[in-house]
Amino acid sequence: MGRSPSSPVLSLVWAAAALLLNAALVVQSVPYDYSSSSECLAEPLEAHYGGGVIVNSDFSAGLQDWSAFGYGSVAEGATPTGNKYAVAANRTRPYQSVSQKVYLQNDTHYTLSGLNLIATAATHASLQLQSLWGLSLTRAGLVVAAWLQVSDRSADVIAVVKTADDFIHAGGVDAKSGCWSILKGGLTAAASGPAELYFESNSTVDVWVDNVSLQPFSKEEWSSHRHAAVKKARKRTVRLRARDAAGNPVPGARVHVRQVRSAFPLGSAMSKEIITNVKYQEWFAKRFTVTTFENEMKWYSTEWTQGHEDYTVPDAMLRFARSHGIAVRGHNVFWDDPRTQLGWVKALSCDQLRAAAANRMRSVMSRYAGKVIAWDVVNENLHFDFFEEKFGAGASAAFYQKAHGMDGGALMSMNDFNTLEQPTDPNGLPSKYLNKLSQIKDAFPGNGIGVRMAIGLEGHFGATPSIPYVRAALDTLSQAGVPIWVTEVDVKAGPDQAYHLEQVLREVYSHPAVHGIVLWTAWHPTGCYVMCLTDDNFNNLPVGDTVDKLIAEWKTTSHVGVADADGHYDAELFHGDYQVTVTHPAAAANSTVVQSLSVDRESDNEYTIHV
Repeated sequence: MGRSPSSPVLSLVWAAAALLLNAALVVQSVPYDYSSSSECLAEPLEAHYGGGVIVNSDFSAGLQDWSAFGYGSVAEGATPTGNKYAVAANRTRPYQSVSQKVYLQNDTHYTLSGLNLIATAATHASLQLQSLWGLSLTRAGLVVAAWLQVSDRSADVIAVVKTADDFIHAGGVDAKSGCWSILKGGLTAAASGPAELYFESNSTVDVWVDNVSLQPFSKEEWSSHRHAAVKKARKRTVRLRARDAAGNPVPGARVHVRQVRSAFPLGSAMSKEIITNVKYQEWFAKRFTVTTFENEMKWYSTEWTQGHEDYTVPDAMLRFARSHGIAVRGHNVFWDDPRTQLGWVKALSCDQLRAAAANRMRSVMSRYAGKVIAWDVVNENLHFDFFEEKFGAGASAAFYQKAHGMDGGALMSMNDFNTLEQPTDPNGLPSKYLNKLSQIKDAFPGNGIGVRMAIGLEGHFGATPSIPYVRAALDTLSQAGVPIWVTEVDVKAGPDQAYHLEQVLREVYSHPAVHGIVLWTAWHPTGCYVMCLTDDNFNNLPVGDTVDKLIAEWKTTSHVGVADADGHYDAELFHGDYQVTVTHPAAAANSTVVQSLSVDRESDNEYTIHV
């Protein structure tokens, strides 16, 4: 006979469960781990977050708590050093893999990354409670990670979370044979319920899996990570020291600190319409500090007919930008997409194309060298290979070397799509982006030392961006140690477009590896590429209001106060240029000093001002 709900034993079980759940909730404020790896290692590194909600994440207990997914064959493996891992072998279907069941909580961010966990009785009890009740009532996302290896050469391995009604791709990596690569990704759970984490790859390789983690974060935790990152990467606390002519402190000195320009480049693409449209000019110039010409600098715009170059339009756009202190990204020298090549370009022989390409590079780069901050030298060369098909696999690297020689002060940038936006795109994987970047950089003499390379990520998002995946991808890309720019941001139209745009912008702005953001919102009378910030009268649409709100938030409001007894005044300031006014407290002194200062992560944090 079953026990009644009032059974003393059952009461004790639920009391213990309540205590365990309460303890779990108390300790759920987890800092975010931004670490990743771009290297393929002889041994996998320890997992993040102790495995998160994954049990036996390091396979130290063999295959306990793991299953074979898709009627595959799963075995235990071990390295010469004794490190254990799982092997999905004899695979005949892409989805045959090792898997573990988890419970997802609605509207929760989850991160996937490599971790270690030795399961204990308390751990199992906690996970059983999570399966009954969910991770908590307010979880917002998951980060996923795992260390992976394949049996032959290399293969894409994708982390997938199977729910009751969906297969969610959380991230992927170009895994290799003979060494371990980290897959770091993330997802947001759309509904509460049981789920299963597994890995997909082509059906011709064995897949080795180790140090798996799945870490949930609440919305509040996710926001706190951003806040802490912004404070560390975008702000600096500055001490102003008021001194008299003799060097003595001036207690009570009145201080006014006013920001005159933000250091973080935030901008929008512009169209040629800005040349003659005064309203467009006024709206644009009072907001943005960087721009990209949407089409006007591209080859098909400046040389529509072979031998007849016309730079009238980009010249005028550049004059407008420079007259308002707006930096310009050079977009682009070449575009690897065959669909963007003019008919006359496609018709050229290999030798003729080589000469035409050399002339194109010489023409556009000599004209704008020293006037742009970066060049997208070969656009979208992860996804396309028009010039590689013509000139060989080293075509991009050769173009970057020549471009650096023509404008060595500018960033030499790759620029491609779906590395942030789509974990489902095998061509856009962060690991493949880094491989391409390394190929280009390593082709330079001295392996590119002294060459200012950069990562350009377009950021054309669907209607519901995966914010945890964005952060995880940036973590991996940051391992290159070069500036990251998000270059063409837009979000597909939908009922929550403004909200999702805000989440994307907050995420990329808060990441310490990101050096600038450009929105792909060039205005035309006929509309915009995907997303307009304004109507045709330059009144903000909801997404425009979102951008304005963030521009205001990411600036320092004026600081007004008085120096303390030691003549000190401390202010937490966003990086940027400031005007500081200090007035002596004694009216008879009649002394006011105005001084300019620049604040960034490398600048001094103490300034002496004599009044």
